[in-house]
Amino acid sequence: MAGRKDRSDALNTAIDRMTKKTRDLRRQLRKAVMDHVSDSFLETNVPLLVLIEAAKNGNEKEVKEYAQVFREHANKLIEVANLACSISNNEEGVKLVRMAASQLETLCPQVINAALALAAKPNSKVAQDNMDLFKMQWEKQVRVLTDAVDDITSIDDFLCVSENHILEDVNKCVIALQEKDVDGLDRTAGAIRGRAARVVHVVTSEMDNYEPGVYTEKVLEATKLLTNTVMPRFTEQVEAAVEALSANPTQPVDENEFIDASRLVYDGVRDIRKAVLMIRTPDELDDSDFEREGDFDGHSRTSAIMAQLPQEQKAKIAEQVASFQEEKSKLDAEVSKWDDSGNDIIVLAKQMCMIMMEMTDFTRGKGPLKNTSDVIGAAKKIAEAGSRMDKLGRTSFRYDAGIYQMWVRAMALGVLCGPKTLPDQAARTHSASTFSQDSEDCRGEGSRSLEED
Repeated sequence: MAGRKDRSDALNTAIDRMTKKTRDLRRQLRKAVMDHVSDSFLETNVPLLVLIEAAKNGNEKEVKEYAQVFREHANKLIEVANLACSISNNEEGVKLVRMAASQLETLCPQVINAALALAAKPNSKVAQDNMDLFKMQWEKQVRVLTDAVDDITSIDDFLCVSENHILEDVNKCVIALQEKDVDGLDRTAGAIRGRAARVVHVVTSEMDNYEPGVYTEKVLEATKLLTNTVMPRFTEQVEAAVEALSANPTQPVDENEFIDASRLVYDGVRDIRKAVLMIRTPDELDDSDFEREGDFDGHSRTSAIMAQLPQEQKAKIAEQVASFQEEKSKLDAEVSKWDDSGNDIIVLAKQMCMIMMEMTDFTRGKGPLKNTSDVIGAAKKIAEAGSRMDKLGRTSFRYDAGIYQMWVRAMALGVLCGPKTLPDQAARTHSASTFSQDSEDCRGEGSRSLEED
C-alpha cells in the first residue's frame, strides 16, 4: 500500500508540474505574440511618409526602393494581425481583424501605384490629390486594424511587454549617451516616445469600456502624469543631450539628469500598468504580473529570513495568514456577485483584496513588497480604503442587503490590518533581520498612524 501511495503521489506531482509548465508555455506564447504586436504597430506611418516624400521629389528609383519597404511593412502588419487571431477566443473580434487585414492588403498596391504616378508627375495637382486621398485611406485603415487587434489581445500582456521594451530602450538611451552616439540616442528616444504614446492610447481606449469612477480616475490620472509631465521632461533632456553632443562631442553631458528623466518614463509606464491591474482578481493575474527577474535576490532573501524563524513564530504567522485568507475569500465571494463598473464600493473592495494578496505574498518572499515601509504602507492603504468604504457603505447598505454583506466582509479585512497582526509582525521580523533602525522608526510611525486611524 505504501508503494502504491508513493507512486500515486509521484504521479500527482508530475501532473501538477506538467500543468504548471503548460500554463507557463501558454503565457509565454501569448506574450511572444504581444511582443510582435508591440513592435509592429509602432510608428506605423513612417514607411508611408518616406514613400510619399520620395514621390514628391520625383525620384522614381527611390520610390521603387521605398515601395518594397512599404510592402514589407504592410505584410508584417497583416502577418502579426493574423498571429494575434490565432491565440484569441474572441470570434467576432477575430472576424473584424481578418476583414481589416484583408482591406489593408488590397489597399497596399494602390498606395504604391499612387506614389509611382506622383513620382512620374510630381507637379501634377491631380497626382498630388490622388496621393493625399490614398494616404488618408491607408492611415484610417491602419487605425482600424490597430484598434481591432487591440480588442482581441490582452491589455495586461500588452502593458507587460511594453514596460519591458521601454526598460530596454531606456538602458539603450543611457548607453548611447555615455558612448556619445547621437544617432542611436535620438532613434531610441523616438522609440520610447512612440511606445509611451501607444501605451496611453491603448489604456485610454480601454477605460472607455468602464463607467467613470475611482478605478478609471486612478488609471487616467497615471496616463495624464506620463503624458503631461514625464514625457515633456524626457523630451527636453533628449533634445539637450543631442544638441550638446552635436555641438561638441568632447563636452561632458549631465548624465544624472538624463538618467532621472529616463527612469521616470519607465516608472510612469509601470504605474499605469499597476493602476490597470488594480481591479484584477488573483485568478486573473499571472505570476509575472508583479514580479521581475531582477527582483529575484530580494525575494530569495525574504524567503530565507522567513525560513529561519522559530517554529512558534512561523505557526503564529501561518495562523494569521489563514485568518487573512479566510476573510479575503469571504470578501472575494461577495465581490464576485457584483459588476464593478461604476460602483466605487466594489472597486474599493477589489483594491483591498489585491493589497491583501501582496501582503500575504510578502511572508512567502514573493510579490512587490520588499521591506518594512512597503508592508506598513500596504496596511495603511487597506485602512484608508476601509475608511472610504465605511463612509460609502453606511449610505448604500441601507438600501441594499447584498452591499451590506460585502461591506461587513471588507470591514473585517480592514480590522485584521491593525498593528498587532500579520503586516506588523512580518515587518518587525524582516526589519530585525535586514534593515536599519531608520526602517524600524518608519515602522513605528506607520503603526501609530494606523492606530490613530
